[in-house]
Amino acid sequence: MIRSHHRDGLSLLTIDRPDKANALTADMLRDLRAGVAQALDSGARALILTGAGRVFSAGADLDQARAGLATAPEWEDLSAALAALPCLTVAALNGSLAGGAFGMALACDIRLAVPDARFFYPVMRLGFLPQPSDPARLVALVGPARARMILMAGARIDAPEALAWGLVDRILPAPDLMEAACALATDALAADPAHVATIKAMTRPSRA
Repeated sequence: MIRSHHRDGLSLLTIDRPDKANALTADMLRDLRAGVAQALDSGARALILTGAGRVFSAGADLDQARAGLATAPEWEDLSAALAALPCLTVAALNGSLAGGAFGMALACDIRLAVPDARFFYPVMRLGFLPQPSDPARLVALVGPARARMILMAGARIDAPEALAWGLVDRILPAPDLMEAACALATDALAADPAHVATIKAMTRPSRA
């Protein structure tokens, strides 16, 4: 349910469980983490993370969430590994983003979204804490008040508002999403990996 492709410096990770809104199981989280490790080992200069179908990810699989997946350390491990990659990372959000899946997108350098994407992280209502690194990354993008609107007030943000807040960087029609993500990776793919890593380090926030 995770497709992982690595070639010519580009790594592509696709969440492929569209019949379940790309809800993530423990095995899927492990496969995503393995894909990130493969990107690092292969010397990837760019990584694109996306989903199949009309939803990027609904977060944790409901049955596994009830069994403890919602608070498992694998979420934080995955987002930390994404954030630590020395290459350019692009989240191509093909649809709505919810719950634990937020961490993956927040850990990427650039976020693109389709016009009908929605964003929500209902930890207050569900009685969970967000992943440890997510609040700081969210505050860095949208500021503390808007981060609290999402995490504490349970606000559901549509794509235009997400763009205005800085949660996403561009809105693209669905047919153009992957082409736009690949276009953003073009310069990095043409560069030396060390050069990519140096510029990434120079632009890294103090809390990533």
